[in-house]
Amino acid sequence: MKLILLDRDGVINHDSDDFIKSAQEWNAIPGSLEAIARLCHNGYHVIIVSNQPGLARKKFDIIALSEIHRKMIDHLAQYGGTIDAIFFCPHGPRQECECRKPKPGLLKTISNRLRISLVDVPFVGDKLSDIDAARAVGASPILVRTGKGQALVDAHQVPKNVFIYDDLAAVADDLISAK
Repeated sequence: MKLILLDRDGVINHDSDDFIKSAQEWNAIPGSLEAIARLCHNGYHVIIVSNQPGLARKKFDIIALSEIHRKMIDHLAQYGGTIDAIFFCPHGPRQECECRKPKPGLLKTISNRLRISLVDVPFVGDKLSDIDAARAVGASPILVRTGKGQALVDAHQVPKNVFIYDDLAAVADDLISAK
């Protein structure tokens, strides 16, 4: 099975320091939905892996999060793409859970549920926490410059051996052309 793991905020949609709290605030990064659709059309199964501390901070509730995800799925369907699963951590950074990236708990759950290893599976993110979580399970971290990614590049904080792309569309193009 060809699998790709994607962070949500900053990779698929524009991020906000005040959280994406409603479906109205969710706006796709240009080209990201088309990129996911291309990946789907080329045999990839797409799984979202996202920290959602706004739940713990009561910035939004699970119903609002479901509406955000419904909008994302509906907009993606217009391009013929699908998301196979969405895994999220509802905890804040001080709760010290195992599922909040950079810890690998969500990724281990995915591995266990699918009964597959995540070694060398591409994980696209825009933060160090995405890179660290990917590395903890042997996945292949990919950084995009969208979201918080460009700031990491500018600050020379990207670890060695992490591929850097302009956006999810460039990642999809490269993965598809490599097959």
